[in-house]
Amino acid sequence: MDVFKLKENQTTMGREILAGMVTFMAMAYIIFVNPKILAAAMGDELFPALVLATCLGAGILSILMGLVSNYPLALASGMGLNAFLAYGVIMGMKVPWQTAMGIVFVEGVIITILVLTNVRKQVMDAIPMDLKRAIGVGIGLLITVIGLENAKLIVSSPATLITFGKIGPENLIALAGILLSAWLMAKKIKGAFLLGIIFCTVMAVLAGLVALPKVWVAGIRPEYFKTIFALDIVGALRLGLLTTIFAFLITDFFDTMGTVVAVGEQGGFMDKDGQVPRLKNILLVDSLGAVGGGLFGCSSVTTYVESAAGVAEGGRTGLTSVVTGFLFLLAVFFTPVVAIVPAYATAPALILVGFLLIAGVRSIAWDDISTALPVFLTITMIPFTFSISKGIGYGFISFVLLKLLTGKWREIHPLLALVAMLFTIDFYIS
Repeated sequence: MDVFKLKENQTTMGREILAGMVTFMAMAYIIFVNPKILAAAMGDELFPALVLATCLGAGILSILMGLVSNYPLALASGMGLNAFLAYGVIMGMKVPWQTAMGIVFVEGVIITILVLTNVRKQVMDAIPMDLKRAIGVGIGLLITVIGLENAKLIVSSPATLITFGKIGPENLIALAGILLSAWLMAKKIKGAFLLGIIFCTVMAVLAGLVALPKVWVAGIRPEYFKTIFALDIVGALRLGLLTTIFAFLITDFFDTMGTVVAVGEQGGFMDKDGQVPRLKNILLVDSLGAVGGGLFGCSSVTTYVESAAGVAEGGRTGLTSVVTGFLFLLAVFFTPVVAIVPAYATAPALILVGFLLIAGVRSIAWDDISTALPVFLTITMIPFTFSISKGIGYGFISFVLLKLLTGKWREIHPLLALVAMLFTIDFYIS
């Protein structure tokens, strides 16, 4: 396993395998959620094919990320991007799903070019350190909100947007899982998150909330390959779809950037200047994720912030990602087993990862309002808009405007100013 440099990264094979399992458990919901979202627009008859495509996309790209970058970053079809593709493009704009997948492919090719020409890395390096920390904190709050929602501890409300969820068996099990995982973390016992997930799942089965599957191994039929290589690239290049490609580009570009910053700081991968070594390798595989998502027909495959769960469990190398990817490929055959893990079983891991990520707030300089206010907006808008890229956009735009208004224009990197302008355009056309 020298390819992963385990000793150099002060980790072990056992720890990396455990971390990979935790990351997979935290991400496994995508196996069913992504096909459900896409099938609503593409046709229910394609649901089995979309399950296969989702597993293949996540499995292959996660393994590739581990081998190429040697970081514990796993990939899968991006939430938000898949909803935009299904409801906004296919259903809203009446675009054939084959053309929609062509849009994802084209967007991925453009991002790949930006990576190969170092533009994407230069943009990331242009972000001030305090804004990078703010992105990590904001993502921590976003993960916490997702975990609380999965645990049914918060629910939607027409009056207040969100409100306290009624006490029931699901959130009681989730609360018990949080306490167990937190206790294990305090005792520095390895496998705290995985044990919490297993505990919650067993409790759900014992409470009769989840039924054990009658069939444990699923078969694969020829019709399950209907979405693979079925994209329409020529149709995607129509002039009327250019703004749609741009919208995907902006979201995909900065969602990944935020995830890398958050997970990189948590895992100690950043250097003193806030830069991640081998960043180009990460960005290249991630850009190929969009290309692969279009080819497989499972929407854009992107780096998942749930990777932080594996990092919190001790994952430090690409072996973690390889394990996660391998489990996604195995899930093709064991979807009935994966399906028994309810969302509230993984909620404790997400909530506690959110807790770990917000620690970055203590390193932010709050004494200069021209920096502190954009930091605050980034932190708050990521969870409140439920979008990493939108939160980053608010932070960048406000940073540029306040620095100009306070006469500190020399602190604005030209690339950051350009990106802020692109975000302004994106907000206008969205």
